[in-house]
Amino acid sequence: MFREMRRKKQEVNKEECVNILKTEKRGVVSVIGDNGYPYGVPINFYYDEENEKVYFHCAKEGHKIDAIKNCSKVCFTTWNNGFKKEGDWAFYVTSVIIMGDAKLITDETVICDKVRKLGLKYFPTKEEVDAEISRDIKRVQLVEISIEHMTGKLVHEK
Repeated sequence: MFREMRRKKQEVNKEECVNILKTEKRGVVSVIGDNGYPYGVPINFYYDEENEKVYFHCAKEGHKIDAIKNCSKVCFTTWNNGFKKEGDWAFYVTSVIIMGDAKLITDETVICDKVRKLGLKYFPTKEEVDAEISRDIKRVQLVEISIEHMTGKLVHEK
Protein backbone atom coordinates (compact mmCIF):
# COMPACT_ATOMS: atom_id res chain seq x y z
CA MET A 1 0.00 0.00 0.00
CA PHE A 2 2.84 2.40 0.85
CA ARG A 3 6.01 2.76 -1.16
CA GLU A 4 9.25 1.45 0.23
CA MET A 5 12.00 3.96 0.80
CA ARG A 6 14.13 4.28 -2.32
CA ARG A 7 17.37 5.24 -0.55
CA LYS A 8 17.50 2.26 1.83
CA LYS A 9 21.00 3.12 3.08
CA GLN A 10 19.63 6.33 4.59
CA GLU A 11 16.72 4.66 6.38
CA VAL A 12 16.72 4.81 10.18
CA ASN A 13 15.07 2.27 12.46
CA LYS A 14 11.80 2.64 14.34
CA GLU A 15 13.61 3.33 17.62
CA GLU A 16 15.28 6.42 16.13
CA CYS A 17 11.93 7.57 14.66
CA VAL A 18 10.26 7.22 18.06
CA ASN A 19 13.10 9.13 19.73
CA ILE A 20 12.62 12.03 17.31
CA LEU A 21 8.83 11.97 17.80
CA LYS A 22 9.30 12.09 21.58
CA THR A 23 11.87 14.89 21.64
CA GLU A 24 11.21 17.25 18.74
CA LYS A 25 8.78 20.08 19.30
CA ARG A 26 7.54 21.04 15.86
CA GLY A 27 6.33 19.35 12.74
CA VAL A 28 4.13 19.88 9.71
CA VAL A 29 0.78 18.24 9.19
CA SER A 30 -0.37 18.10 5.59
CA VAL A 31 -3.94 17.53 4.47
CA ILE A 32 -5.79 17.48 1.19
CA GLY A 33 -7.08 21.03 1.15
CA ASP A 34 -9.40 23.14 -0.96
CA ASN A 35 -9.67 22.19 -4.64
CA GLY A 36 -7.37 19.19 -4.10
CA TYR A 37 -4.33 21.31 -3.23
CA PRO A 38 -2.08 20.05 -0.44
CA TYR A 39 -2.20 22.20 2.68
CA GLY A 40 0.69 21.89 5.14
CA VAL A 41 0.75 23.75 8.41
CA PRO A 42 3.39 23.84 11.18
CA ILE A 43 2.17 22.46 14.51
CA ASN A 44 3.26 21.60 18.02
CA PHE A 45 2.58 17.95 18.77
CA TYR A 46 2.67 15.19 21.35
CA TYR A 47 3.61 11.59 20.56
CA ASP A 48 1.84 8.94 22.63
CA GLU A 49 4.38 6.13 22.49
CA GLU A 50 2.19 3.57 24.25
CA ASN A 51 -0.64 3.91 21.70
CA GLU A 52 1.57 4.97 18.75
CA LYS A 53 -0.47 8.08 17.99
CA VAL A 54 0.38 11.71 17.34
CA TYR A 55 -1.81 14.43 18.88
CA PHE A 56 -2.09 18.13 18.20
CA HIS A 57 -4.64 20.78 19.01
CA CYS A 58 -6.07 23.61 17.00
CA ALA A 59 -9.19 25.75 16.64
CA LYS A 60 -12.52 23.99 16.16
CA GLU A 61 -12.94 25.45 12.68
CA GLY A 62 -10.81 26.46 9.74
CA HIS A 63 -9.10 25.13 6.64
CA LYS A 64 -7.32 22.24 8.40
CA ILE A 65 -10.48 21.01 10.19
CA ASP A 66 -12.58 21.26 7.01
CA ALA A 67 -9.92 19.27 5.13
CA ILE A 68 -9.80 16.53 7.80
CA LYS A 69 -13.59 16.28 7.75
CA ASN A 70 -13.48 15.85 3.96
CA CYS A 71 -10.57 13.37 3.93
CA SER A 72 -8.98 11.98 7.07
CA LYS A 73 -5.74 10.91 5.35
CA VAL A 74 -2.83 13.07 6.49
CA CYS A 75 0.94 13.24 6.30
CA PHE A 76 2.92 14.39 9.34
CA THR A 77 6.62 15.29 9.13
CA THR A 78 9.13 16.25 11.78
CA TRP A 79 12.93 16.40 11.91
CA ASN A 80 15.77 16.94 14.33
CA ASN A 81 18.35 19.72 14.41
CA GLY A 82 20.99 17.42 13.04
CA PHE A 83 24.72 17.32 13.61
CA LYS A 84 27.95 18.10 11.78
CA LYS A 85 30.96 15.86 11.47
CA GLU A 86 34.40 17.29 12.15
CA GLY A 87 35.59 19.33 9.16
CA ASP A 88 32.26 19.21 7.30
CA TRP A 89 30.09 22.28 6.76
CA ALA A 90 26.89 20.37 5.98
CA PHE A 91 24.48 18.96 8.55
CA TYR A 92 23.26 15.39 8.89
CA VAL A 93 19.52 15.62 9.63
CA THR A 94 17.04 12.87 10.45
CA SER A 95 13.40 13.25 9.46
CA VAL A 96 10.33 11.18 10.22
CA ILE A 97 7.36 10.95 7.87
CA ILE A 98 4.07 9.48 9.02
CA MET A 99 1.12 8.58 6.84
CA GLY A 100 -1.96 8.27 8.96
CA ASP A 101 -5.62 8.74 9.61
CA ALA A 102 -6.72 11.88 11.48
CA LYS A 103 -9.64 11.81 13.87
CA LEU A 104 -11.31 14.75 15.60
CA ILE A 105 -11.58 13.90 19.31
CA THR A 106 -14.75 14.96 21.12
CA ASP A 107 -14.40 13.11 24.45
CA GLU A 108 -13.62 15.86 27.01
CA THR A 109 -11.68 13.50 29.28
CA VAL A 110 -9.38 12.44 26.45
CA ILE A 111 -9.01 16.04 25.30
CA CYS A 112 -7.94 17.23 28.76
CA ASP A 113 -5.53 14.31 29.22
CA LYS A 114 -3.79 14.68 25.86
CA VAL A 115 -3.74 18.49 25.92
CA ARG A 116 -2.16 18.34 29.39
CA LYS A 117 0.53 15.96 28.14
CA LEU A 118 1.09 18.15 25.09
CA GLY A 119 1.33 21.24 27.31
CA LEU A 120 3.85 19.61 29.64
CA LYS A 121 6.12 19.12 26.63
CA TYR A 122 6.23 22.90 26.03
CA PHE A 123 5.38 24.84 29.20
CA PRO A 124 7.94 25.18 32.00
CA THR A 125 5.52 24.23 34.83
CA LYS A 126 2.43 22.10 35.45
CA GLU A 127 0.74 25.17 36.97
CA GLU A 128 1.08 27.09 33.71
CA VAL A 129 -0.35 24.13 31.78
CA ASP A 130 -3.31 23.87 34.16
CA ALA A 131 -3.99 27.61 33.96
CA GLU A 132 -3.95 27.51 30.16
CA ILE A 133 -6.25 24.48 30.08
CA SER A 134 -8.76 26.00 32.49
CA ARG A 135 -8.85 29.21 30.45
CA ASP A 136 -9.05 27.81 26.91
CA ILE A 137 -10.01 24.11 26.86
CA LYS A 138 -13.55 24.78 25.59
CA ARG A 139 -12.09 26.30 22.41
CA VAL A 140 -9.70 23.42 21.70
CA GLN A 141 -10.10 20.80 19.02
CA LEU A 142 -7.87 17.79 19.64
CA VAL A 143 -6.75 15.82 16.60
CA GLU A 144 -5.42 12.27 16.84
CA ILE A 145 -3.30 10.78 14.07
CA SER A 146 -3.28 6.98 13.95
CA ILE A 147 -0.02 5.91 12.35
CA GLU A 148 -0.49 3.67 9.32
CA HIS A 149 3.05 3.98 7.94
CA MET A 150 6.21 5.57 9.33
CA THR A 151 9.64 6.03 7.84
CA GLY A 152 12.77 7.79 9.02
CA LYS A 153 15.67 9.01 6.97
CA LEU A 154 19.12 10.41 7.70
CA VAL A 155 20.31 12.82 5.02
CA HIS A 156 23.56 14.68 4.56
CA GLU A 157 22.57 18.17 3.41
CA LYS A 158 25.45 18.43 0.96
